[in-house]
Amino acid sequence: MGCRPRRHCYTGAAGINERAFIGKTACRAVATTGTQLAKGDYASMQEITVRVPASTSNLGPGFDCLGVALSIYNSFTFRRSPARRSVHPRIVSEAAEQFFKQARRRAFSFSCSVAEQVPRSRGLGSSATVRLGTLLALNRLSGDPLNRLIVFRICAELEGHPDNAAPAIFGGFTVVGSARCANRTPQRELPTFQRFEISPRLYFVLLISKLEIQTPRARRILPARISHTAAVENCANACALTAAFASQDYEKLRGGFTDHFHQPFRSKLIPFLPSVIAAAERAGALGAFLSGSGSTIAAVTLHAPKKVAAAMGRAANAPVCTIITHADNLGAQLLPTRNPQSAIRNPQLRWVAALKA
Repeated sequence: MGCRPRRHCYTGAAGINERAFIGKTACRAVATTGTQLAKGDYASMQEITVRVPASTSNLGPGFDCLGVALSIYNSFTFRRSPARRSVHPRIVSEAAEQFFKQARRRAFSFSCSVAEQVPRSRGLGSSATVRLGTLLALNRLSGDPLNRLIVFRICAELEGHPDNAAPAIFGGFTVVGSARCANRTPQRELPTFQRFEISPRLYFVLLISKLEIQTPRARRILPARISHTAAVENCANACALTAAFASQDYEKLRGGFTDHFHQPFRSKLIPFLPSVIAAAERAGALGAFLSGSGSTIAAVTLHAPKKVAAAMGRAANAPVCTIITHADNLGAQLLPTRNPQSAIRNPQLRWVAALKA
């Protein structure tokens, strides 16, 4: 699961395809709790805690298809509720509605609470953690009618893009593609994925500012057309990153994070993006990129992560926090909790307060 992320504030190996992975993930998630559930336990289960990792997506050139799970987590505890109607945030209600529809299960009332570590609207997959937490919790409380691939696809549809959903549920480095029907019928394309373990030798340094960026806004500023030359370079860089992660030859990540699809245009929303990326690379990072739609900027390094973090903080010239962490190779985990005292209840991190300190 990686080490505990280190935070600082500044004022100035083998690949697995989806078919082989689905069953292993479900078994491993239960095994990590130390409690093996019998089939009859599902009907009586009243409470479940789901821990879902943050994720960084795009990785520069891999727009909407590359992602990495990070060792920062949101934990959700769901309980069956005797109330006839429960009021939830819209993001939870929509995920619950889709679950009961896809699982063909009768809806039941529930309550939910969250121990939050993943900052919102910063390009770290916070919304994906909420949707996955809801889907996986209700799935387990209903007796697991859906496998993880179906849950992933529901989450990707709710998100509107699959690049955070895949690493958050499966862990590691993920590459998402689309599968067309063999008979070429006009059916909606379904996302598929490949997943690779990431070595703990690799550090991810995150620079988080006070800027909140909503994904729809960040997408609206993207151009409708990209030149052929830019598209070819992006494709080459995304392929190079994938090969480096798959082989764990991380030195070959260097130079592969350059992007022409979204970062040059989103830098209008994050004016210090180019200077922070340059500072990270000068400090020895293999590369840096805008995490998702931002505003977080992520750097990847094998050495001196504190030096990279300090350089990024100075280059931002604004109130920021940096986090040094690793990849999460487990993905979302389900933790059965029949006793409320056994649920994960990590204190919520007050990001804005830390940035103002």
